Amino acid sequence: MTATRLLRPGCAALAVLAAVSLMGLAYADGDRDAADRLKRFNDLKFGMFIHWGPYSLASVEASWPIMTPPKSGGITEAEYRALPQRFNPVTFDPKAWVRLARAAGQRYMVLTSKHHDGFCMFDSAFTDYKITKTPYGKDVAAMLAQAAREGQMPLGFYYSPPDLNHPGFRDISRPSSENWRGEPARPEWPLYLSYMELQVRELLTRYGDVFVVWFDGLGQQEKYDGTRFLRTIRELQPMALVNNRVGLTADFVTPEQRLPKGIPVKGARVGMTNPDDAGLSAEPPSPEAFQPWETCMTINQTWAYNANDRAFKSTTELIRTLVEVASRGGNFLLNVGPTPEGAIQPEFEERLLAIGAWLKVNGEAIYGTTYGPLQQLPFARTTAKDGTIFLHVFDWPAQSPLTVPGVGANVRAVRLLAGNRPLEFAQKAGVLTVQSGGITPDPHATVLAIDTR
Repeated sequence: MTATRLLRPGCAALAVLAAVSLMGLAYADGDRDAADRLKRFNDLKFGMFIHWGPYSLASVEASWPIMTPPKSGGITEAEYRALPQRFNPVTFDPKAWVRLARAAGQRYMVLTSKHHDGFCMFDSAFTDYKITKTPYGKDVAAMLAQAAREGQMPLGFYYSPPDLNHPGFRDISRPSSENWRGEPARPEWPLYLSYMELQVRELLTRYGDVFVVWFDGLGQQEKYDGTRFLRTIRELQPMALVNNRVGLTADFVTPEQRLPKGIPVKGARVGMTNPDDAGLSAEPPSPEAFQPWETCMTINQTWAYNANDRAFKSTTELIRTLVEVASRGGNFLLNVGPTPEGAIQPEFEERLLAIGAWLKVNGEAIYGTTYGPLQQLPFARTTAKDGTIFLHVFDWPAQSPLTVPGVGANVRAVRLLAGNRPLEFAQKAGVLTVQSGGITPDPHATVLAIDTR
C-alpha cells in the first residue's frame, strides 16, 4: 500500500426524576442543540460498537501489534501492513448487522472508520490505504450507512486522530513502535491536522446523518486542536455528538472497559482506563451538575475478532452491566468484532439476542432513564424516569416481602414489569415493603416500577 499523500495547509429523588429534561442545559452559549443532542443520547442508552478491519484476518487487536509489539512471536509490522492485500469480507451483510443490533435492543451503532493504523474503512479521497483498494473494493461505511438509514438505526463513526500511516503524523521511515504517539514538533504536523479535518468532513458530508463522532486520541490529546474539530462538527452536523478524546470534554466522557465508582459530575476526573476516578458523586447529583458519559466494553477480552479469545462474558454479566451503567446515568456501548468474512460470531449473537429478550420486557426501565435516587442498595440498582423509580433486583428475597429502605417520595403504585403485574405494597418512614410471594425472579434482573407521581 502506498503511503498517505501529504496535504497542503488550509485544505436528590424528585430532582433526579427531573434530570432527563434538564440534562445538558449548562452548555456554552450559542450551542442551541446541546439539550436536544444530549436528550437523544440519553434516550437511546444502549449501542453497538464495531471494531473491524484487515487486522481481523490475523486474530490480532487493531493497531496495537505494531504500536507495542510483543518481545517474541506476534505479527511484524510488514505483515500487518500487508493484510489489506487479502481482505475480502464476501459475506458482509450490513442489513443483518442492523437487524441484530435492533434485536439486541441496541439503538445506535458506531463503526470504526479509521483506527490508529490509519487504514480507512471508508472511501476517503485523501489516501490509498483504504477499503476500496482491497480485493473487496467496496465502501463498507457507505453500505452500513445505507442499511442503517433503511433500518432507522442511528449510526456514528469512530475516528482515530493518531494515524501511523501518515507522514505528517510521524516519521514513517521509523518503526511505528518508536513514534506511534505522533510528532507534533515536526513542521509536517499542520499538514496532518489538515488531512484529519478533510477526512472528518468526508464522514460528515457523505454518509448522511451522523449520530456521533467518536474520537480516540490516546495521550496528549491537546495536540490535535480539538476546538477546531468541534467547530467543524457543529458547523456540518449540529446534532452529532462528540466524545472527550480529542483534547476537550465536548458532549460526554468515556471510561473504557469499566464503570466509574460513582456518578460522574462536571469537573470530575473520569479517565479512560484509570480506575482511580476523582470527584465522582456517591449520591445523585443535581441535573445541572451531572456529566453525561458512556462506557465501552467488549463481550470477550478483545476489541477485534480473535479466534483464540474464548473468555466470553455471560448474558447475566452483560445485562447487569447495562443496569449498572444506566443506574449511574450512563450509556453502554457494547463491542463486537466481526470475522474476516464480515459475520458476527455466534457467541456474540447468542448473548446479544438474550439481552434483547430481556429488554423487550424491561426496556422501559433502561431507555430514556437517568441515575436512580437509591445508589447504595446492596441487592438492587435504581433508574428513574418521569416520576417513576425502577428497581432492578439482582438478589431476590427468598421470602416475602421485599424491603426497600430510603424511598422518600410518596409511592402511589408498584408493578412488576414482567406481565405489567400490580403488586401490593406498604410505605412507612421511608421504607417500602412489597409483597413478593409468587413471583418467579428473572435470573438476570427482576424489575419493579415504583410510581411516585
